Amino acid sequence: MEEIKKQEIEQNKEIEIPTELPVLPVRDIVVFPYMIIPLFVGRDISIKAVEHALNTNRLILLLTQRDFNIELPEPQDLYDIGTVCMIMRMLRLPDGRLKILVQGLSKAKVSEFIQIENFYIAKIEKLQDIQIKELTLEHEALVRTVKEQLEKAISLGKNIPPDAMVIIENIDEPGRLADLIAANFGLKSIEAQQILEIVDPVERLKRIGELLNREIQLLTIQQKIQKEARNEIDKTQREYFLREQLKAIQRELGDIDEKAEEINEFKRKIEEAKMPESVKQEAEKQLKRLERMHSEAAEAAIIRTYLEWLTELPWSRSTEDRLDIRTAKEILDRDHYNLEKVKERILEYLSVRKLKEKMKGPILCFIGPPGVGKTSLGRSIAKALGREFIRISLGGVRDEAEIRGHRRTYVGALPGRIIQGIKQAGTNNPVFMLDEIDKLGVDFRGDPASALLEVLDPEQNNSFVDHYLGVPFDLSKVMFICTGNIADTIPPPLRDRMEIIYLSGYTEEEKLQIAKKYLVPKQLEENGLNSDVLKISDKAIRYIITHYTREAGVRNLEREIANLCRKVAKYIVEDKKKKFYITADSVTKFLGAPKYLPEEELKKDEVGVATGLAWTESGGDVIYVEATIMKGKGNLILTGQLGDVMKESAQAALSYVRAKAKKLNIDEKLFSTMDLHVHVPAGAIPKDGPSAGITMASAIASAFTGKPLRKDVAMTGEITLRGRVLPVGGLKEKVLAAKRMGIKTVILPARNRKDVDEMPKYIKEGINIILVDSMDEVIKHVFSEKKTIKTSKQKVAV
Repeated sequence: MEEIKKQEIEQNKEIEIPTELPVLPVRDIVVFPYMIIPLFVGRDISIKAVEHALNTNRLILLLTQRDFNIELPEPQDLYDIGTVCMIMRMLRLPDGRLKILVQGLSKAKVSEFIQIENFYIAKIEKLQDIQIKELTLEHEALVRTVKEQLEKAISLGKNIPPDAMVIIENIDEPGRLADLIAANFGLKSIEAQQILEIVDPVERLKRIGELLNREIQLLTIQQKIQKEARNEIDKTQREYFLREQLKAIQRELGDIDEKAEEINEFKRKIEEAKMPESVKQEAEKQLKRLERMHSEAAEAAIIRTYLEWLTELPWSRSTEDRLDIRTAKEILDRDHYNLEKVKERILEYLSVRKLKEKMKGPILCFIGPPGVGKTSLGRSIAKALGREFIRISLGGVRDEAEIRGHRRTYVGALPGRIIQGIKQAGTNNPVFMLDEIDKLGVDFRGDPASALLEVLDPEQNNSFVDHYLGVPFDLSKVMFICTGNIADTIPPPLRDRMEIIYLSGYTEEEKLQIAKKYLVPKQLEENGLNSDVLKISDKAIRYIITHYTREAGVRNLEREIANLCRKVAKYIVEDKKKKFYITADSVTKFLGAPKYLPEEELKKDEVGVATGLAWTESGGDVIYVEATIMKGKGNLILTGQLGDVMKESAQAALSYVRAKAKKLNIDEKLFSTMDLHVHVPAGAIPKDGPSAGITMASAIASAFTGKPLRKDVAMTGEITLRGRVLPVGGLKEKVLAAKRMGIKTVILPARNRKDVDEMPKYIKEGINIILVDSMDEVIKHVFSEKKTIKTSKQKVAV
């Protein structure tokens, strides 16, 4: 074979290669010198190039396309360097294509294309390899290394033709060896082209060595992956055969097999669960199906999971209620300050429960601003009753299946969160808290609020059917407690099923007591301190409440106390001091500058500035309505991001003042010669609602009369065109807000008298509440005794 190759080489040396040759573009292959390869030719330009070569000297230049997807390549789409080949044989196929057998002769570089019509003819320069005068030891070592790498690649699974391996073994010339390996190793076209373009034989062989080394690494990793996969399959098969052998041995010995043991275990659990008869029948029916089914069947796992849920639910397990009223009251008082209405309701339930053993669990709903203790109150109720406590958050829940569960036909189906919570509690009478019920969502997956109608209805929840279970579960013994910030967003049918208890914000005195009894001891413990190391005076706590927080609850107050404790802990670790006594004067040293300061303009009575009361989700708040007049054409300007209702209230208030102009001693010409501007700070916060009606009317009346309004009087109420004052909501929160700001007099609608009577005494303490029926009564109480401010023609505001 070596002799044949030598003869071929001698023949190739004798062939004279012209300087102009037809070009045959080839795709996804690079032809090397001395390489014999069959090619299929189908493109017109390629067929014409082959025919031209056959009609001349049978020589043709093979150039590889840069992108094999191009059907009709231009000269710039071809590599510059290719291989001059001789067409040894040609065969025309029935479909019009040609099959040719070519042999590479020499590398050549295109200097220019002299014909691009019909087919390409290129002017070429023959490329000669750099001649190696003699093979050094380094060259021999490189040749031997490359051959060894090739053998290793073949041992790892690389497919090389055996004939090629015989030739490779008998070649020691670096360039020839590199070309032969590149031609048979299955390289990517871009890598093969790079090797073809290297004219230094030694460098070309080194590049082949690098590619072989990378291929060996890939083949090693591939073999490792295949081995691991094969071992895993072998392990699974081995375990299967061993398991089957074990079953056969157990049958021979008369032992109970695994499936029978599982069936017996489920039978025992069904008996112990003490299910209702209808549920027990369903469980036994599913157990019989499982018994007839192959243990490895897909549906067997579904039935097995279903039976586990049925048997683990507390169908008959209940905790015994602690019916000692005195103990329950002590627990509630110890955990929460005040909240008498809620505590009274729980003690009433315990009293009735003591007199009547079987009664339905109450469904309470705590509505109040954040931080007033709604969630922690539920935990305290569970502790007072001696029951388990379960809490789920409904904020953002949009899928009905979250409540009712998924049907078992779905992959990965589970019961809803109600049944999951009952299972987690382990009893059928826990205190179950549904947090953030006012933030339920609705979308195409259903309405969770509608699903809760059955859960929270005492007349229906004794047979609540979860979609996954498909059997009724008795929820009537569960005490459901819902929480939310506002009741308006709860759907009316759902709101109708709950007993709503409103939790108002805390007064300054209440916050002081809560901080002393609960927050300070808790933060001392959490920060590794004690009362001997850190003491906080009452005045310091009051200072923190008034200057660092402005909220209905105590959440931010706890954060500030925690911040104070951390600062003290840092000082102790730095060995600056061992004991600290925090006073009102030293609070700023630890907490920085106060976050909230009284507005400067509120320290005196002013014209056109009325103090109003508003309700927000975080409790009550004080707003200031400013009104001023200026020369104009009688326009009304409203600013402060007011909603439509507030804009209409401003229009009604202005109409009232204009109607009462004579009684208020206002020159009626002012309404057509002066513009009125009403502004409600802060301008970046949207505001709406009818309760600022009398506040706006007071500010407008003050602006036109020039009389200052009393800074210590706050008001709320809706106004009509005839000056009647209509009732509004959120009075508890509004009065608390006035109290926080140090306001002593509050004007409220007379028709809210029932709400005032229901207010706890501690809220009304220190507040003079004036009930009014009309705006005329409001005017009598809001104006200051100070002198009226006048201009040259009319009393106006400054």
